[in-house]
Amino acid sequence: MSADHTQAPVLEALAAYHERDELGFTPPGHKQARGADPQVRAVLGDAVFYGDVLANGGLDDRRRRGRVLERAEQLMADAVHAEHTFFSTCGSSLSVKAAMLTVAAPHEKLLVSRDAHKSVVAGLILCGIEPVWIEPQWDRERHLAHPPSPQAYEAAFAAHPDAKGALVTSPTPYGAAADVRALAEVCHQRSRPLIVDEAWGAHLPFHPDLPSWAMDAGADICVTSIHKMGSGLEQGSVFHLRGDLVDPDALELRADLLGTTSPSVLLYAGIDGWRRQMALHGHRLMSHALELAATARESIEAIDGMHVNDRDDFCGPDAAADFDPLPVVIDLSGLGVSGYRAADWLREHHHIDLHLFDHRRISAQITHADDATTIGRLLDALRDLTRHRGELRGGPMVAIPSPAELRMEQALLPRDAFFAATRDIPIDEADGRIAAEMMTPYPPGIPVVLPGERLTEPVLTYLRSGIDAGMNVPDATDSRLHTVRVVHSDPKS
Repeated sequence: MSADHTQAPVLEALAAYHERDELGFTPPGHKQARGADPQVRAVLGDAVFYGDVLANGGLDDRRRRGRVLERAEQLMADAVHAEHTFFSTCGSSLSVKAAMLTVAAPHEKLLVSRDAHKSVVAGLILCGIEPVWIEPQWDRERHLAHPPSPQAYEAAFAAHPDAKGALVTSPTPYGAAADVRALAEVCHQRSRPLIVDEAWGAHLPFHPDLPSWAMDAGADICVTSIHKMGSGLEQGSVFHLRGDLVDPDALELRADLLGTTSPSVLLYAGIDGWRRQMALHGHRLMSHALELAATARESIEAIDGMHVNDRDDFCGPDAAADFDPLPVVIDLSGLGVSGYRAADWLREHHHIDLHLFDHRRISAQITHADDATTIGRLLDALRDLTRHRGELRGGPMVAIPSPAELRMEQALLPRDAFFAATRDIPIDEADGRIAAEMMTPYPPGIPVVLPGERLTEPVLTYLRSGIDAGMNVPDATDSRLHTVRVVHSDPKS
């Protein structure tokens, strides 16, 4: 029997909860907004509090006999061609950790693309997994990393046949996608599972003109952030499973181990409602978003000094396999203005917040929520930016290392370095020392330095010059990097 995607079990159960006039002597303590501060209610609105109910013993009964969440997850799995789906209210940061812990145990190896998000590195620290790093494919001209090639994973498996599986990030925040189908074949030839961190790809299953969805391309586990390119609330995430290489019960146990015992029904409702929206209307909504993105791209390309990166820039031999056009990545090299300065200026003068920015680029993320009005406002702001290019030029330059210089020796496992005895030392004394912390420019949240890596002068200079130019490194102990945290006892220091 085909699934009925007009249903939304979480939303329907929430409506029924209010219709029954349930009276809870349970958390949450605001008791349907009655106890919330009036000023908070004025800002948030009572609807937020009305949707904030206990998941079990509220939305469903204490034994979950209504199967509310289970039915919602089954509908999601059907909508995206998965066999099992799990909802998470702790973001994809939790989902990817659960996936990693299911595929590899502490002290076992996992192939991991080195352009992974910091949540993956946090998973390595928590899980004690030994990473085998797979190098991205580097665009030396644009100073940009694309997902690693299938050949790189093939070589890594040959060198590390005891690796338990592989993890790749696709698409990247810049919209570059890996050859997921070929990567899955590399893994499955060895009966090893492939995890795809597809946090930026919630929209992919719903239109044929977008890169192939990981489940359709043969991945075993796929992690997706509903709040990034979908209509869910912040922290809403799902992870999907197909095939017989990963035990669904084990995956659920790992998620339960890491997750909260107080999940947000608000987030569940956002995920459930988004699935219904896309199952019923996704093709139309994504067609409209793609048309808007194409219009925006053409218009921005016509602005003097701006170049919109497209498929020809990102795809081809030794580059990405596919391309998502909805992150509109704008190269400002022709303006002579850094992405950091441009982003700050656009926020201050036009109240426009950008998706990401770096030493030479800004990116405007287009979704199905955009329309001609929002695109028009973006274009007006970008045109105004060019008129102020003179006052935005100059400033500190970022010292970009070569791809080879970016890679440092992994002297200790991330877990061992993170939990070692540490000390904070001046950055001028850090060359050659073993890092005990992550140093992650944000956005996009891809660590430059990992715990356990032996620091080098080119990387330290890159980060310090980046901070001077406007880079944000919020996870470092000293976010200005006057000091860095290193392993206290280092036999080579």
